[in-house]
Amino acid sequence: MSQPLPPPSPAATLPGIRQVALSRPFAWLAAGWRDLLANPIASLAYGLLFAIAGDLITIFAWRNGHVFIAATSGFFLVAPLLSGGLYEISRRRESGQSSTFFSSLAGGRRNRVELLKLGLLLGAVGLLWERLSTGLFHLLAPDLTPDLLKLLAVVHTSSEHRDLLLIWLLSGGTLALLIFSVTVVSVPLLLDRPLGLLVALRTSLRSVDANLLLMILWGAIIVVLTALGFLTLFFGLIVLMPLIGHASWHAYRELVE
Repeated sequence: MSQPLPPPSPAATLPGIRQVALSRPFAWLAAGWRDLLANPIASLAYGLLFAIAGDLITIFAWRNGHVFIAATSGFFLVAPLLSGGLYEISRRRESGQSSTFFSSLAGGRRNRVELLKLGLLLGAVGLLWERLSTGLFHLLAPDLTPDLLKLLAVVHTSSEHRDLLLIWLLSGGTLALLIFSVTVVSVPLLLDRPLGLLVALRTSLRSVDANLLLMILWGAIIVVLTALGFLTLFFGLIVLMPLIGHASWHAYRELVE
């Protein structure tokens, strides 16, 4: 049975950061694939949940582009946190343990207060993005409802619409980059060690800063694999999300001392 981590120390020393070769993401993916094959039922169960979530978003929100974009953005924001069970499967495999879906849930009980804080932070960011997105539409294209799909349909009709699309993409991309930077290491770190949220966030940012080109490549790989999952009507996520989750654990283990 998983034991709770000791209470995090606010003054904890920041973990060391390693500089890693640019080719390592492919080794992380290979290691993630081995984790998936070692625990296929537990891993694919998470992938199935991601795929079902994507399909439900499409079924209930596709007629309302505003809701669809907000829900999809929220999906991306919370995905690192929802991958906690996949990190736990990889962590257990490192120690020679096999995992079931239910045993992998035990990881979330360690350091749960700090993980809850991170979840609330990501939720607040999601709400902020929804408000910012709506505000951009009202400010730059008051004739349009706050709906990206409708904007794409009329973007060719005026320079104002093209400007709005560019600003929307830049704003969303900047926010996505920030979220990636603060979660790429922080979530597995909080699952693995008794550290506070601020220490985990700072460690994640330091990891990105010390390996900027590497993390740009890793982020691009995650985006491409996730997009492939979306293009297969989310069925590809059944395999691709566990692969990304397990590989992200190995990225953390290599980046953080």
